[in-house]
Amino acid sequence: MGIGELLLIACSLAMDAFAVSVCRGLAMRSINVKSACSAGLWFGSFQALMPLIGWFLGAQFIDYIEAFDHWIAFGLLFLIGGNMILEGIREGDNCAAPQGMLLPALATSIDALAMGVAFSMIAQDSLNIWSSVLVIGLITFILCVVGVLIGSYFGTRFLRGAKIAGGAILVLIGGKILLDHLHIFL
Repeated sequence: MGIGELLLIACSLAMDAFAVSVCRGLAMRSINVKSACSAGLWFGSFQALMPLIGWFLGAQFIDYIEAFDHWIAFGLLFLIGGNMILEGIREGDNCAAPQGMLLPALATSIDALAMGVAFSMIAQDSLNIWSSVLVIGLITFILCVVGVLIGSYFGTRFLRGAKIAGGAILVLIGGKILLDHLHIFL
C-alpha cells in the first residue's frame, strides 16, 4: 500500500470525527484552541488505536465486527445527537459544548477497528502498521482541530439553533452509517 492510498484511507476514516468536531465547535460560545486540540487528541487517539486493535485481533473476527459495527455507531451517534437536540431545545441560545469525548470518539472510530482487521490481511511487507496508525491519528487530529475551529467560528455567529443543528447532523451521520451498512442507498 502506497502513501497516497494510506492518506485517502486516513481522510476517509476521519470524516465522521471531523463532522462531530464541527458540531462540537458549533455549540461553543467562543473560539477555543484548547478545546479544539483536546477534541483532536481524543479523536486522533481513538482513530489510531482502533486500527491497531483490529490489526492484532486479525481476520478471524471480521465477521463479528461487520455484523454489528453499524448498529453500535448508529446507536451512539443517535444518543449523542438526540441529547444535543434536547439540550438545544431546553437551553435556547445558551449553547454550551457537549460534555464528554469518550462516546463520540468511540462511535466515530468503529469503522477504523474494521479497517485494522482489513490491514491484518494485507501482506506484512506492504504495510507497516505503526506508520499507518500514526498517519491515521495525525490526519484525524488535524481535521478535528480544524473542524472545531470552523464550527466555533460559525457557532459564535449563529448561536440560536446551533446545538440543535449539530445534534441533527450527528443523528444523520448515524443514519447514514446504518443505511450504508444495510446497503440501503438513497
